[in-house]
Amino acid sequence: MCGIAGVLGDEESAEALIQPLQHRGPNGVRIEQGPNRSLAHARLSIIDLEGGWQPLSAAGSTIIGNGEIYNYIELARDYQLDGKLHTGSDFEPLLHIYAQEGEAAFDRLRGMYAFCLIGADGRTWLVRDPFGIKPLYAHVADGVARFASEPRVFGAAHARPELMREVASLNYALAKETAWPGVYRLEPGEIAEFVDGELIPRRKREAIPRPRAPISDEARALDALDAVLEDSVRVHQRSDVPYGLFLSGGIDSAAIATLMARLNERPVIAYTCGFDAPGARDERARAEAVATALKLDWRETLFTEEDFWAIAPHVAWAMDDPVADYACLPTYKLAAAAKQSLTVVLTGEGGDELFGGYGRYRRALRPSWLGGRPAEPQVDSVLGGDALNAWRRHVKTPAGLTPLQQAQYRDIATWLPNDLLLKLDRCLMAHGLEGRTPFLDPEVAAFAFHLSDNLKVRGRFGKYLLRKWLERRCPAAEPWAKKKGFTVPVATWIAPRAGELAQSLAGVEAVRAACDAGTVRAIFTDDAHAALRWPLLFLGLWGRIHTEGATPADALASLARV
Repeated sequence: MCGIAGVLGDEESAEALIQPLQHRGPNGVRIEQGPNRSLAHARLSIIDLEGGWQPLSAAGSTIIGNGEIYNYIELARDYQLDGKLHTGSDFEPLLHIYAQEGEAAFDRLRGMYAFCLIGADGRTWLVRDPFGIKPLYAHVADGVARFASEPRVFGAAHARPELMREVASLNYALAKETAWPGVYRLEPGEIAEFVDGELIPRRKREAIPRPRAPISDEARALDALDAVLEDSVRVHQRSDVPYGLFLSGGIDSAAIATLMARLNERPVIAYTCGFDAPGARDERARAEAVATALKLDWRETLFTEEDFWAIAPHVAWAMDDPVADYACLPTYKLAAAAKQSLTVVLTGEGGDELFGGYGRYRRALRPSWLGGRPAEPQVDSVLGGDALNAWRRHVKTPAGLTPLQQAQYRDIATWLPNDLLLKLDRCLMAHGLEGRTPFLDPEVAAFAFHLSDNLKVRGRFGKYLLRKWLERRCPAAEPWAKKKGFTVPVATWIAPRAGELAQSLAGVEAVRAACDAGTVRAIFTDDAHAALRWPLLFLGLWGRIHTEGATPADALASLARV
């Protein structure tokens, strides 16, 4: 896990682009200047601590990459690279395979990655993993392409109204275009080539592999699930530094914990965040039960009202590509705690999307007379329907999918990369901590997405097969207990300052771009709209920091007396 930046088509150095990214790579920065290009890498050392420095050159090609290629050992074996590799880096086998296959080499990768590869054949590529686990941003003008792991490196942001309204309504932005003029995200799975001063998208690797014969027999499916998850967790544990996991009270992280306990001789370190406030749903008791049953080295951290006000401006700084999901708050604190003893954590992101866990999926399968409704975001009417309409237009689902698969596909294309994975990347990388997601593996995706619908949703239960597997492997997780959901009591903490915030937030350009002053006042005075207070506070902090240049501390001081 690292930060990367570069300039293509010019002699300009990438040093100015990489300096703001050193939180992503605290072990050191290296810059390589070449003809008409400059490549920079801020390293967080994970694999081959001594020899894995980048830019890395082999077989006539050069690469800088962020993330991990988990199947590098298998690639080296299958392509008979023994004796050809000069490092233990997980990126080096790709360079040798590229020398043999060219662009097709990118299809061999199993991992999370964003990289720039300059080939011996004279072709230059920017590539992002299919789920969009690792970020990559680009700006192209006057024949020069500049790219980086975070858009903050491109200067000050602008409060684009469309983007601000989407963040206020959905908690994330849909479009490729960012708040930085001319800067856009490469899409998940995008493979782009720099040619004659232009960055040309060539194709996309889809997150969901082509359909396989679905397994409908439950016994066979359970055996196959055990094998595919164990294999994914095994390769996701490949590391030369300490690793552990984030353990919530849910079944996704419990499943990862179960397999890590199976695969490791020493107790696995697990971190859980809890809340001690009215209205909070505290998951520590269930997480502790799982940790005890699996003999984990369990460590808890408490998130308080004081933490909320202290951490909120730092979250707004970290989420430069804005995400107003309140789950960013405990994730940020949990990352700070885990970094004290770990460099890598495994997490449960992706389990709901692939195995059919969300309640909205079950509602979408019911007839309207039983309360059924489409599996789409619920948007407060006070902000209008622009964001919801944009969401509906954003994704066209492939033909041949069941209604359940269509709902899963839309979430995998929108909510997952633009909210959940952005949150994970920024909140962890702010602390130099790597997050890995075993559910978001091509082998797991190929298995889970194409399961028969009744192995995903059955009766009032989503993730049926995963629950059935966990019932056998870790009954302490209580897989059939009613899902509590995940809430952070932000509304409770904001309420005493609601009047003060209504006045100050109305003066922030980023908030005004999302809604007018009257709407701000309505949100902060009418408890019916209390759920919107945190997104607007986030936008206020974000705007002060990223469009006006304030420090996190000054941003909060300008909005509230804390």
